[in-house]
Amino acid sequence: MTELPAFLDSTRPQVPDLSVPRGVTPFYLPERPVRGRLVRLGPLGATLLSRHQHPAPVRALLGQALALAAGLSTALKFKGSFSIQIRGDGPVPMLVVDCTEAGALRGYVRVEAGAEIPPEATARQLFGNGYIAFTVDQGLDKDPSQGIVAIEGESLTEMAEYYFSTSEQLPARIFLAAAEGEGGWRASALVMERVAGAGGVGPEISAGEQEEAWRTACILAETVTQEELLDDALSPERLLYRLFHGEGVAVSKPRALSFGCRCSRQRLGGILEGFNQEDLDHMAVEGQIVMTCEFCNFDFCFARADVAGRPPQTDLGAPE
Repeated sequence: MTELPAFLDSTRPQVPDLSVPRGVTPFYLPERPVRGRLVRLGPLGATLLSRHQHPAPVRALLGQALALAAGLSTALKFKGSFSIQIRGDGPVPMLVVDCTEAGALRGYVRVEAGAEIPPEATARQLFGNGYIAFTVDQGLDKDPSQGIVAIEGESLTEMAEYYFSTSEQLPARIFLAAAEGEGGWRASALVMERVAGAGGVGPEISAGEQEEAWRTACILAETVTQEELLDDALSPERLLYRLFHGEGVAVSKPRALSFGCRCSRQRLGGILEGFNQEDLDHMAVEGQIVMTCEFCNFDFCFARADVAGRPPQTDLGAPE
């Protein structure tokens, strides 16, 4: 039992205070219609993917989604959170990842109890049929901005690229990787977007030149390997130079990523206070209510006697 009531207790669980200063490296090709971000989660990937004991294909999928969220969110100007949510009818019916404007990253994936996950399962085999949603949530005073498409393709890369190809977004190429190595789990993303003209850097070029420059950049990016994306010893600058040195690649200021679970006793206690007393009694086991944060997999225990809940509704009877 805590000394403060739940609605005043803002303490958080003992989760890692981990930040990767160079988690996202923005880059561009001068005088070319190409902008992008190289995401390297580094040890943050191992920390995020070790919160739950999922099969390797599921962890790899979650790692790719986390890197993708970091890569897409850092291209936007917003205050709040950018999230990717995937729901399907397969053995992995739900995946949620989000990243704040400050780079706080978290993720959760649900696996059906008893589901058999083949070692080489693809994202499509895990999700089945369903949808993928990209959402920017800037708080209560603004309506969320959301794009939703059906799940198409075998890999998460193909699913994300399908969204870009069917929406009004800029053309994009995406490369994702996640695997366990000697240093633990790692995850990475290379996200590349086509912009208008020369992207504000250098003289404007013709439509034909823009198309050819974009095609060339895509061909060069396709040579990247999973080993290169996940290699901690290969710096982002060196990898980008290896891929695009013939195009004169330039990098911008790196952005940090951090362990971003935002749970607290105060937040979860507020949720409990919204239940009626009968529901709270059903939740309690030996006088305790346990709420688990699915993102960081931490159990918060509340004494049933400390949670008031909604007062019972008064039956006013039938009108006369």
